[in-house]
Order: sequence, then structure tokens, then C-alpha cells
Amino acid sequence: MIDFRYHLVSIVAIFLALAVGIVLGTTLLQEPAVKSAQEVAAQLTKSKEDLRTQLDALQGREASNDAVIAAITPSLVAGGLTGQRVLLVETPGSSTSVREAAQQVLTQAGAQISGRVALTEKLLDPKGTGVLDGLVNQLKPANMMFPATATPWDRAATLLSAAFVTTDQAQVGTPNPATADVVSAFETGGLLTTEGDPLKRATLAVMFAPEKPYEGENAELQAGALVSMANGLDVAGKGTVLAGIAAATAVPGDPIGALRDDSEIAKRVTAVDTADMPAGRVAIVYSLREQMSGRAGQYGIGKGISAPLPSVPAATPSPTTQSGS
Repeated sequence: MIDFRYHLVSIVAIFLALAVGIVLGTTLLQEPAVKSAQEVAAQLTKSKEDLRTQLDALQGREASNDAVIAAITPSLVAGGLTGQRVLLVETPGSSTSVREAAQQVLTQAGAQISGRVALTEKLLDPKGTGVLDGLVNQLKPANMMFPATATPWDRAATLLSAAFVTTDQAQVGTPNPATADVVSAFETGGLLTTEGDPLKRATLAVMFAPEKPYEGENAELQAGALVSMANGLDVAGKGTVLAGIAAATAVPGDPIGALRDDSEIAKRVTAVDTADMPAGRVAIVYSLREQMSGRAGQYGIGKGISAPLPSVPAATPSPTTQSGS
């Protein structure tokens, strides 16, 4: 808020300075008017300087707090995800640096990263839903059923999730024989790319939202497609967190906002909107722990949060006794 006011005052000061110059350059105005304009300009200049000082102080405090949390993060998350495999899912427009920082903290928590999956813009294109549906129908196992209300992205999410995650500890780290050709077909179609060995199934997933909300006429549909994918991963595994950066305002193309607006999915899938901050990366680990206990929450600083971060988790549950989210 101070940052916005600072820029606003700066702009006003510039225009007033121009006005004062015009006033000084004409003899049509009386001296009191010139003096009044000069006083207002001086006051605005001082307000700008005061706001700049406040902003610098707040940014300094934030940097200091971030440094402290980053320093103690290893102890805050130690052992929190021991015995768990985590799938990382990147989305079009997501931040590589945010993903890398989160991956480091997940590793510090004892998690093993099964691999990375990067969804492409082609997968989110509404014009390609017919092709997507045809591919899903061709590749799905015979016993895989979809609700009548399922969208093409819902169906694709169900199929892909069966290939990437599982709730059965005995199947962790093994491919799903029922979906052997699914991922390669999606890769060939330019719908996603993979790195590592994500076919050796994980128990948990973290999806990284785009840095900025999607824009344009398809923005809401694209955001909804990512919510479908997060929901599919959550249903098929032990839990999913959608991690990103809080949007300045509520817009249709914000996947985190779209998830939180869907009351049913928000009960199951956790969203963390401070993934670019040290505290947010701790929140991702705690959220995955919470997911393994069958609970979900909305965490961070943006609209619709239930708390800044989840409660400090209890002792690490045994990998053989965990239940799905």
C-alpha cells in the first residue's frame, strides 16, 4: 500500500511541478496563487520523501525476516516428508527460481523428488479440447470412468494423475502398468514434457502456478484447467499443493483464486500464495504434511486465506499408515 501511495504522490508532484512552472511563467496570476502552488508542491515533495523512508524501512524489515526464516528453514522442516516421493508440476508462466527454491526445501524435509512435469500452453488451449478428449478416450484404461459433468481437462487430469501419483505405499516408485503409454503420447502431442523419472509414482504433488495471472479471452478457462489438474493429482495421490504468488487483485486468470473460489475443490486441495518467500516454502512442506492427514487449507497473504501458514505439524507419520487427502 505504501509503495502504491509513493508512486501516486510522485506522479502528482511531477504534474504540480509543471503547474508551478506554468504559473511562474505567466503574469496573469496573482502572487498569492503562485505562493500557494509552491507550498502545495513542497508538501507533496515532503510526503513523497516520508513515504519513501517508510517503504525503505518496511522492505528492510521484510528482508531481515526473510533472512532469519531462510536460516532456520532446515530445522523447521527437518524430517517432515521423510519416506515420501513428491512430483513437481510446472505450468506455463511459472517461475523456475520459485520452483528451484521450493525443491531445495522439499529435499531438506526428507522428500525424494520423483521428477518434473511441465504442462504446455497447448494443453491449456480451449481450441484443442477435442483432440485432448480423443487422446484420453484412446489411452484410458477400460475400467477408468469419468463423471458426466467432467470437462476435457478433468478427464485428462484423471488419466495423467494415475500415471504420476498413487495412494498405495506398495506402488510408490513403480510405474502404473495400466497407463504405460499415456505420458509418452502426451509428450509426442506437445502437451507436456518430463524430466527425471515421474513415471515412478509419487505420493504427493506440488504444482507451481504462473507468476502472473493469465490474460485474454481464454484466461478463465486456462486457470480452470490448472485447477482441474491439481484436483486430479490430489484425488489420485495423498495430497497436492498449488503454490504461487499472490495476485494483486482478483482476476479470472489467477489459478489460485480460481481454486479458492471453488468451495468443493478448496476443501481438498491446498493453495499457498507465498511460494516466492521463505515462509511460503515452509508452508508448502507443512501443507503437504497436513494433506497426508486428510486436511487442506488456504495459506499466504492473498484473498481467501485461512491462515498465513498451517499449524506446526506433529511428528512425522509412518509411510505405511498414512491416508489420502
